[in-house]
Amino acid sequence: MLTMDREGGVRAVLVTGAAKGIGRACVERLVGGGHRVYAGVRSDRDADMLRALSDRVTPLFLDVTDAAQVRLAAEQVRATLGSDTFAGVVNNAGVAVAGPLEFLPIEEMRRQFEINVIGQVAVTQALLPLIRESRGRVVNIGSVAGRSALPFMGPYSASKFALEALTDALRVELAGWGIHVTIVEPGVIATPIWDTSVNAARRMTERMPPRFFEYYGRIVDALQKKALNGTAGGLPPDHVARVVEHALFATRPKTRYVVGSKARMRIMVEKLPDRWRDRLIRKQLAKLG
Repeated sequence: MLTMDREGGVRAVLVTGAAKGIGRACVERLVGGGHRVYAGVRSDRDADMLRALSDRVTPLFLDVTDAAQVRLAAEQVRATLGSDTFAGVVNNAGVAVAGPLEFLPIEEMRRQFEINVIGQVAVTQALLPLIRESRGRVVNIGSVAGRSALPFMGPYSASKFALEALTDALRVELAGWGIHVTIVEPGVIATPIWDTSVNAARRMTERMPPRFFEYYGRIVDALQKKALNGTAGGLPPDHVARVVEHALFATRPKTRYVVGSKARMRIMVEKLPDRWRDRLIRKQLAKLG
């Protein structure tokens, strides 16, 4: 069951990474439901595109790794909220760093965690005073990769595992104030994040030593092709947006939402004994390489 504001007013939500994919789908669904959205973007073009959707969308320049932008975004929300109720934050901004851990540049691992983990905490901390005042909510966009780590996706999975842990801790820490904290765990979703990830991985491989190509070249190339084609069978981003809407406004939201049959299947595989699970994954890799 979804609820409206106690006083029948408008609820406002901040969505990070709002320009594309799941973030944009959340903006469109929330605006369509009559809510007001503060949309985190990183370019004038994205700001103009989202502003054109509705007069209920307020773009904010928000790089979650930039402390000054995070602080300013929180200040802008408070200054412009008016009589609206702040319903919460949707921590969606993220990237996917991929590659064999043996050769992964450490700066890429740091970038992965700065955006997908540290940035989420920074935004949440900045908005918590408003969330506390309005008994709003925190919705983190995780991934089934946060419960099922696959080879060559170690950095991304590690960041999503970390987000699971932070969500669990924060949920209990804030429960005494009636603040719900939820994590959403999608499977394969048709979003641009995978195209971006593959392009970044290809640029990264240009700097790799010969041993990288000797050890991993064939399988990495096959996985990149699969990633580019894999989103064709992915769920539309609005499937996730509907879940986010429920997490924000349901009377009793779930603590975690698994989105998609493929995500549920991966979680089932994780219930196998480790050696069985590993052999199953290695067989799938062998078919690719």
